[in-house]
Formats: sequence, C-alpha cells, structure tokens
Amino acid sequence: MTVRINLQHNYFTEKEIILLKNSEFTVSTFKYLSKVEGLKIANSRGYLIVLPFEGLIIWDAIFDDLDLKMKNTFKQPRNGDSIVDSYGAFQFHSGLLANGNPGVEDTHQPHGEFPLSIMDSSFLEINENEITIRSQKEYIKGFGAHYFAEPAVTMTKSSALFDIKMTVKNMSNFDSMPLQYMVHLNYNFIEGSKINQNIPDNAFNLRESVPDHIHPTKEWISYTSELENKKILVNSLDNIQYFYPEIVYFADRLDKLTKVAKFSMVMDNHVAKVAFNTTEFPYLTRWLMYNPDMQVAAFALPATSRSEGYTQAKNAGSLIFLNPQESRHFKVTTGLEGQNKKEVQ
Repeated sequence: MTVRINLQHNYFTEKEIILLKNSEFTVSTFKYLSKVEGLKIANSRGYLIVLPFEGLIIWDAIFDDLDLKMKNTFKQPRNGDSIVDSYGAFQFHSGLLANGNPGVEDTHQPHGEFPLSIMDSSFLEINENEITIRSQKEYIKGFGAHYFAEPAVTMTKSSALFDIKMTVKNMSNFDSMPLQYMVHLNYNFIEGSKINQNIPDNAFNLRESVPDHIHPTKEWISYTSELENKKILVNSLDNIQYFYPEIVYFADRLDKLTKVAKFSMVMDNHVAKVAFNTTEFPYLTRWLMYNPDMQVAAFALPATSRSEGYTQAKNAGSLIFLNPQESRHFKVTTGLEGQNKKEVQ
C-alpha cells in the first residue's frame, strides 16, 4: 500500500521536525536561515536533502559517510531568479525552454528558467520499499509557453542509488513548444578519481566555444590544445592544476551507440554511477573544474542536446519540439553502487 502525504508550508520551521519514521526511512522538515524549505529523506545508507518548493533541487547527497556534492561557496540554498543565485546543489533540473550557457544570440538565462522555480505543490509517496517526493509546476505566460512539469526523486530501501525523474507536458491546445533539458549532477571532485563509461572515448569532443564566464589562462590554453590535438578524453582526476578554469566535453547521439548509457566514477574507494536511456537523453556533457572555491566532477550530465544554449541546439537540429498536449518522460539513476563496505567487513 502506498501512502501519500501532501506537504504544506507550515510543516517547515527553523526547528527540524520528524514528519515520518519507520524501520527503514526517516523524513524530516526544516527551514534554512535563507527561508528556503528543506526536506531530509534518510535510509540506512545515508540521506538526501531536497528543496520541495524550489525546483525540487537535491541540495545535499550523503551516502556511506561520503559527501557526493561539489565543493562550493554557498553555505545554504537561496532564493533567486537564476541558478547562479544559488549555485551549490548536488543536482538541479536545467531547462526547460532553454538550457546551458547562452550563446551570443541567446536571451535566456544560464541553464534556463526552471532550476529555481517555485513549485505549486509537493507530496510524498511512501511504501515499504521506497519513498518518492514529487513536485508540480504549471508554467504559463501570456502569448508564451504553457507547460506542466513534475520532477520526482525516488529513494529505495537499503540502497545508495536513487532515481531522478521529470515529466514535461505542453499544455497548449494548438502551439508546439521547445524543450531543452539536462539533469545537472554536480559530483564532488576527489583527486585521483577514475571515470569509466560504456561508450568509446572517441565519442567525446572537447568544447570549442568559450562561455563569457570563462577566463582562459596560458597554461589552460596549452593543456586543452594538447587534449584536442591528441584527442585525449580526461578519465582521471589527476594534475588538478589543469582543471581551472574548467574542462568540458560533449558526447553526441549516444542513442546510436548504446540503448542504456552507463557511467561510473571510482572516488575515495566508492563507485558513483549515472545511468540513463539514450532515447530520452541522446547527448551528454562532462564538466570538470577545480579551484579553491569550486571543485566539481560532473562526469555525466544527461541531456536532450548540447549545453551551449538554445540557438546552438536549434541550429544543430537537436532542439525538441513538443506537440500540443504532448508529454515527455525522463529518468536518471545515480548515487553509489554496491553495498557499504563498512557493513560488509
């Protein structure tokens, strides 16, 4: 039997409150000093902190005593109009009308309008084996796009893996709607980590464009030129001085290479995983950065197109258009594979 709990704003206060507790799961509510509402969902392996009314962002992810989230300067989530106003999450939904860093011809904000969207509603679905949180948002503009979005996160009993889902429906009765979507997974950069995938290295291409927020150094230009000339894919997080400003790769049309893309990163004796259906996500971005303020190994960012903005996707023919009343569904499985080694020993 599945039990549903509708979340209300008055459930969230400065003091943490246990909303649900059983033999496997504990769910508690609280409010950050910034007034952003947080929901902590814990099982025997660890916990997620999600923001049920702000884009259903996963702010923290800690399993088997390992903090999976990128290092950053944000001590807490914040309200804002753009993801750069609150850039410290483990995961956020990038899009939906436009995605990625805007190009010179684009007018959208970085990573689109959705990441910090205020949700209309949020609720929990609980059974003996798993717990899901869903949030819902109706986006509507006069003489503009009109869509319904339902992001969701599902945690399973005794597992450090979890599913991130998104449903998008074009609510218009006559007009098509662009859709550009990426699951932005910001894993921690741990020096010495090794990345593996079930697609060939030559499927990746080093990013040629340089966004406005990037300020290349001579050392970075020399290093990236070598990567490009020798067609090297960075699969090892060594020599951290080369990851500033950032290293970005794109992999296109994964649906022609495999049905299910599987990526893993061995980090601090743990194995992080990202897996998804390539029919849903034919494109992938890899983003690696290391500096004193930000350390991120976004080794697999599944997407419907490259993350170079709306115009690039439109010109490349990779921009999706939803027909009137059409829906699309997406799912990514991520987290830590296997059992907790401390429990096995």
